[in-house]
Amino acid sequence: MVEAPPSVSLSGALVKRRGKTILGPLDLTLAASGFTIVLGPNGAGKTTLLKVLHGVDRLSEGAVTWSVPDAQARESQAYVFQSPIMLRRSVRQNLAYPLQLLGEDKASIAAKVADWAQRIGLEDALDRPAPRLSGGERQKLALGRALIRNPQVLFLDEPCANLDGRSTREIEALLKAAQQAGTRIIMTTHDLGQARRLATDLVFLLRGALHEQGRAPAFFTAPRTAEAKAFLEGDIVE
Repeated sequence: MVEAPPSVSLSGALVKRRGKTILGPLDLTLAASGFTIVLGPNGAGKTTLLKVLHGVDRLSEGAVTWSVPDAQARESQAYVFQSPIMLRRSVRQNLAYPLQLLGEDKASIAAKVADWAQRIGLEDALDRPAPRLSGGERQKLALGRALIRNPQVLFLDEPCANLDGRSTREIEALLKAAQQAGTRIIMTTHDLGQARRLATDLVFLLRGALHEQGRAPAFFTAPRTAEAKAFLEGDIVE
């Protein structure tokens, strides 16, 4: 189990680039537990929201406030990109790297690497160069590398994009296990089936604004806005 994760609030959060508003102004509070799925059409600001929460995108205006000091919040987070970045090293070295940064001893690192390689199904590929893995294998490695630190909060940007059904199912199983172990997950996806399978709550963005937020069952059965209803029905929403 991981330590209880912090909650977070955005107040008047605004991101502008070259005079164009990408996100906001946004007022949003996310509780300390759960599996939040961020939905919306392309260009809605989903990835920008994740990056703002993680602190890798700067706000033009407003604030992001965690329930713990900022430094503590950042240290407790991990982020998995849609196209995972692999170190040009072996699977073993990729898994070990975040633990080495934390200063863990070699015996502890070796044990955790072996454990996580088994969990992500790459125990027979520990000495393979990570860049030579398949797309699904790279995504599982990126997820294992993020979770091996037992983060309190995990951000994921379309982690199953362009993956086959088997790889998607395996990654979803890893995410469910992580959430059950106490990790707070905030994730974007275009896959409504995946959102239904995983989400405890939803954030629906449209044109950079918060259009709807709520518990997953209510959102899927009775969306409050016409735009959310149209999106769920597969219509084009702009």
